[in-house]
Formats: sequence, C-alpha cells, structure tokens
Amino acid sequence: MKRALVTGCAGFIGSHLVDKLLKQGYEVIGIDCFTDYYPRELKEANIANALKPLSLCGALPHDPASPVRAYKKALPNKYHKDAKFELIEEDILNLNEYPEVDYVFHEAAQAGVRASWGKSFEIYTRNNIEATQRLLEFYKEHKIKKFVYASSSSVYGDAELPMQENSLLKPVSPYGVTKLAGENLCYLYWKNYGIPTVSLRYFTVYGPRQRPDMAIHKFVKAILNKEEITVYGDGTQTRDFTFVDDVVEANILAAECDSVGKNFNIGGGSRISVDALIKEIEKLIGKKAKIKYIEKQKGDVRDTWADVSKAKKELGWYPKVIISVGLKSFVEWFVYI
Repeated sequence: MKRALVTGCAGFIGSHLVDKLLKQGYEVIGIDCFTDYYPRELKEANIANALKPLSLCGALPHDPASPVRAYKKALPNKYHKDAKFELIEEDILNLNEYPEVDYVFHEAAQAGVRASWGKSFEIYTRNNIEATQRLLEFYKEHKIKKFVYASSSSVYGDAELPMQENSLLKPVSPYGVTKLAGENLCYLYWKNYGIPTVSLRYFTVYGPRQRPDMAIHKFVKAILNKEEITVYGDGTQTRDFTFVDDVVEANILAAECDSVGKNFNIGGGSRISVDALIKEIEKLIGKKAKIKYIEKQKGDVRDTWADVSKAKKELGWYPKVIISVGLKSFVEWFVYI
C-alpha cells in the first residue's frame, strides 16, 4: 500500500486531498496544528470524512460537531490512528521526526496576501519557509518517491499574461515572497540532495470547504444574508479561478509523474473579473449584491491567468471544472452547512 503524508490535512485543499488519496487506496498520515487563522470547528468538519470510519467501530463517543475532539477523548494521545488514516495534531516545527512515507504533499502554510505585512511577516517566514526547510531536511535522508509543494500564483506578481513558468518572478506581497522561497528550497534540495520535488503554482482555488476569508466564500455569504460586499479596486481586476477537485488531481498526477525539480502552473482556465464573478453568484442565488468599492490593497495583483501547457504536457493534467459548475457546487455546500 502506498503511504502519503499530507501537511495541513485539515485545511481547505489538504482535506480534499486526504479524502481523494484514501479513496484511491493510499495509507494517509496527516499533520495539522489547527492554527487560529480561522475557526477550528471548520477544520474539524473538513477532516470529518477521514475520521468517520472510527465512529463505525464504537470507539468514539457520538460527537459529530467535533470529530477530532471526540477522537482525542477516546484515545488521549497526539497520534490518532485508523487502518488507513492517522492524524498528528502538532506544529511541523515542534516535531523532531516525520513519518516514513512514499509521498509528501506539503499543503501546510500561513495563508493570506493582505495579512502578511508588518509584524505578521514573522508568522509567514516561520510557517511557510522554516517549516518547508525542516521537512526537506528530514526527507533528504529518506528515500521518498516525490515531494509535492503547494506554491501559489502570488510568486509572479504583476507578470505579463498569460503567466508562464519561465516568467520573471517578482512577487508584490510578503506572502508571495515566502511561497517563492519555498519553491527555491525545493529546487536546491533536489539539486543538491536529489529529493524528487515538484512545485505546483495554484491559481485562486475555490470550492466546498473554502476558507471564510476568501472572496467567493465572503461574496456568497454576504449575498445570501443581504449584506454589503466590499470589493478592493474597481471590480475589473481578473483572476484565474481553479476548482479544488482539479487541484487535487494535479497533486496526485505530480506525485506519480517522472518530472522532478520543476514548477507547474495549476490554473482553472476560468479567468473572469470580480464584477463578473459577483454577477454569476447573483444568478445562482437569485439575489442582487450590495457592493462597496474601496481602494486596491497593497499586495493585490491586477490580473492572473495561467498558461498550463507545461502541466498538460508533462503531468497529463488539464482543468475540467468551469466556473459556473464550480460555483454551483460551492453554493450548494455553503447552503447545506
């Protein structure tokens, strides 16, 4: 059985990746320290599917609202074991060693472009740079098949469109700087120690379980509750939106491909303006948005648009979910929860 480590396993993308790997027969070990960037309860709900088999054997008290806490009550130590899934609730930098696995999917990071300025930068360097280096330093002594690093389109800054992997990288936010540093660490550990790394540059990922600080989540919530939406800028700025299922597929293909020491754009091909995005949500929900426009925030790029020809050629990956379908899936999930 193939063994995989997923860091940030209770997060938005990490939890979807865990579920998919389990469905494909992987044995999965997840690490998450449940930071307070957004409510713990949401992360516990994200990881509930992976923990669900435990409740079937009678080992857990019935506590569907808090599956992780219920698990800890039944097995009071930091290692939470199932036949296929193990959850380690711990900070990556507080661990002295990591699991013996075939694949590492490094999804854990301090998210947020606008929050990465000032004193908060220390958090980003710790969680995005130091944690990545610590994992690479450990696994350079172990024979793993692939180390897949979750990077970001933020490494480009305001690059020429469409953004290509060989573009000059000039991030315009501290967050983007730390994600680029993580990419560089992956490259140098491949170059010097032969760790088979691949970095995936995600372009505005969305879908069920999306973090509450992200635009689509905030827009849907505001429109449903008849609250005002705040748009930073004039609304004509564009983003290349990528559905989370497509991102998960890219991770698995990257893990199983022959390419190493490379970066790949993972973009959904659904590039639309913020104003057009809001109109799509209005049509789905059947309500009009109340919009307030304010000045552009420092660190926000004007436009993103991924050239994914390299991922198509070397990974066999291409985006499958268009924005209208992906938004419908998100709204249905949001209403359900």
